[in-house]
Amino acid sequence: MRIALATCLRLPEPDPDAPLLSAALAARGHAPALAAWDDPAVDWAGFDLVVLRSTWNYHRQPAAFLAWVDRVAGLTRLENPAPLVRSNAHKGYLLELAARGLPVTPTVLLRAGSDTRLADVLAREGWRDVVVKPAVSAGSYGTLRAASDDLARGEAHLAALLAVEDALVQPFLTQVAAWGELSVVCIDGVPTHCVRKRARFAGEDERAEPPGGLMGDDAIELAGRALALAGAERALYGRVDMARDEAGSWRLMELELIEPSLFFAPHHDPKGEALARFVAAIEGLGAR
Repeated sequence: MRIALATCLRLPEPDPDAPLLSAALAARGHAPALAAWDDPAVDWAGFDLVVLRSTWNYHRQPAAFLAWVDRVAGLTRLENPAPLVRSNAHKGYLLELAARGLPVTPTVLLRAGSDTRLADVLAREGWRDVVVKPAVSAGSYGTLRAASDDLARGEAHLAALLAVEDALVQPFLTQVAAWGELSVVCIDGVPTHCVRKRARFAGEDERAEPPGGLMGDDAIELAGRALALAGAERALYGRVDMARDEAGSWRLMELELIEPSLFFAPHHDPKGEALARFVAAIEGLGAR
């Protein structure tokens, strides 16, 4: 198959998965190519399959990106499919999943143009330490931690966001500071491996490491429920980011179905089983 691994013209940071995936696909006789979604010269119809990977600037031009998603989906096969991408692009999906019974980090969604003050959100929800971020975001873009005893930065940040876009306010889970987040990678609907990620805010690099143990049944169960409730139980790929709350239970932080790092590096996927499953799943798409 002629396979495009969709990226962007200017990567904000390197993508360690790209050379590993390209080599694995080439070893199976396929013709992979990195192609930037924001490069108007790319002939997307010339590919049998377009796999979204490191389109890590999509949040800067969300309308243009979603228009490109729809256009490519009309020319060839796109994975993950356009409906999943559209439903996952705005983090309001967290509220939808919570309404369906999934344990999600408590989230307040504020619409662009709102004059809501951060102090009022904290008072209403009983929160002291929060995270403020755009509702359409990738990586740590626009993410700020603010505490009730020093709200000036948080108020200014929220006001700046709401002047142009929707924003989220969430409590900062203390376990994120103490231990970090668990990212469960799922390929073709099956959890394959996981990594432990440290808290990341605007301007910081991602820090991921092996979790020091296998995924527990409770983490696997939450990952499966999240995918199912999002209609992504057979998605080519997905990453379920979670953290423990004060009671020690996992809560969904984010469900990444567009462009998550899948951590194929040997120190995360030592036997290469997740990468091999990903390639096999791609080949399965070609057989359908």
